[in-house]
Amino acid sequence: MKKFNIYNETDENLKKEIFYIRKILKHAIKYENLDKVYFNLIIVDNDYIHNLNKEYRKIDRETDVITFALEDYDKKSYNNIRVLGDIYISIDRAKIQAIEYGHSLTRELCFLSVHGLLHLLGYDHMKKSDEEIMFKKQEMILDGKKFSKR
Repeated sequence: MKKFNIYNETDENLKKEIFYIRKILKHAIKYENLDKVYFNLIIVDNDYIHNLNKEYRKIDRETDVITFALEDYDKKSYNNIRVLGDIYISIDRAKIQAIEYGHSLTRELCFLSVHGLLHLLGYDHMKKSDEEIMFKKQEMILDGKKFSKR
């Protein structure tokens, strides 16, 4: 069982984008050899993510993606299912970043979704060496390629 839910908590019509997010997350799950996992992805506006960032990270501004990884606190599975946590993505930041990076909103939302999933799995980019691993994985997943840890 590989299950995730995507919730659009905005007024935006994101049917096409959610279709591709679903595809890339299925690919990422397969890529990471995950089985029996569950997580949520929630698309919100800047105000909502700003409040999350302020309350939980003590950073008083919006961000593009924020994750709440349950395995950071409890490595247990429930009914043999790994419950990974929640990914929140700001649609407003995603739109701005898509323009800044010169690609589509769909591509940016897919990138942020994969980035968030990797965070749920324990990857981080606080140190340069960790950043290189995480960002290479993101790139390989988004390009549909297999990653080598060499």
